[in-house]
Amino acid sequence: MLGYIVRRLLLIVPTLFAIMVVNFVIIQTAPGGPVEQVIARLTGEGAAITERVTRAGSGEAAAPQAPAAAGSSRYRGAQGLDPEFIAELEHQFGFDRPLHERFLKMMRDYAVFDFGESYFRSRSVVDLVLDKMPVSISLGLGTTLIVYLISIPLGIVKAVRDGSRFDVWSSVVVVIGNAVPSFLFAVLLLVIFAGGSYLDWFPLRGLVSDNWHELSWPDRILDYLWHMALPWTAMVIGGFATLTMLTKNSFLDQIHQQYVMTARAKGLSERQVLLGHVFRNAMLIVIAGFPSAFVSILFTGTVFIEVIFSLDGLGLLGFEAAFNRDYPLMFGTLYFFSLIGLILNLVSDLMYTLVDPRIDFERREA
Repeated sequence: MLGYIVRRLLLIVPTLFAIMVVNFVIIQTAPGGPVEQVIARLTGEGAAITERVTRAGSGEAAAPQAPAAAGSSRYRGAQGLDPEFIAELEHQFGFDRPLHERFLKMMRDYAVFDFGESYFRSRSVVDLVLDKMPVSISLGLGTTLIVYLISIPLGIVKAVRDGSRFDVWSSVVVVIGNAVPSFLFAVLLLVIFAGGSYLDWFPLRGLVSDNWHELSWPDRILDYLWHMALPWTAMVIGGFATLTMLTKNSFLDQIHQQYVMTARAKGLSERQVLLGHVFRNAMLIVIAGFPSAFVSILFTGTVFIEVIFSLDGLGLLGFEAAFNRDYPLMFGTLYFFSLIGLILNLVSDLMYTLVDPRIDFERREA
């Protein structure tokens, strides 16, 4: 197993490199880069923007350049701007160097986890990610745990009572829940439970209350759960359908296996058969998929939830970075979270062997 782990870790390097190459080429060659963003702000907001965005390394604000005569430029909207001003912008954002040099420099920095500074926030990428991480971890980990706590028991009961009235009606609820977008359900929860037209039971915004630091630890925990109740509910409603049906189908597949019939023939109770024999084999694919499910919930589909509930997390940060073409923030978070995803894929494989020791990936590769 150690050899398999080493090979998988070594494989992460070229995989991560390929991910970065593809995304770097697509994003860097697409129109609307940071230079165009500054030009758009300049032409839309006037000379005050010029003074703010053309700061050199000395820290002093550069005076806005006077517009020159209209001429040709490779940047959209740059006609009429001084070419020296455009060249200064290119130097500031590193666009005065060839594409491959920018990529190699970026990868050298990322290899030592130096992600640079955000173009438009004047803060390091690491500091920004660390600031937003608690919100995203709260959403992702809480939602994943609740989904598993609901879906696994529900899927087992549906498998045991397959074809019953409970199975049919619970399937209807699961399908409806999966069909409702989480952000639409979030708006409905706010209207009903957060001081809209009906009840005022939960707060409208934030991860904790303003006086959270003044509360005792039990009150802090209750305050945190109070704020996260509606966001968790909105995200869970559309996330448990797949896992519920996966659990049910996995149990149904195992229940009809020969070893289950043999266990029943030996006189074991239905409870002993389900928990002692079926559970381990049926839960293999469900439990092993926990890391990937957590990553999926953590880094995707949370933008609208964060906006609706005023939760300033990684989803909103990534959306703003893409909208503003904040390349250090975009590529830094892409590198970091791709690395986490690749490592958690390895963890998923290792969890297979923990759930069922009969699985040996190293022997399969041989």
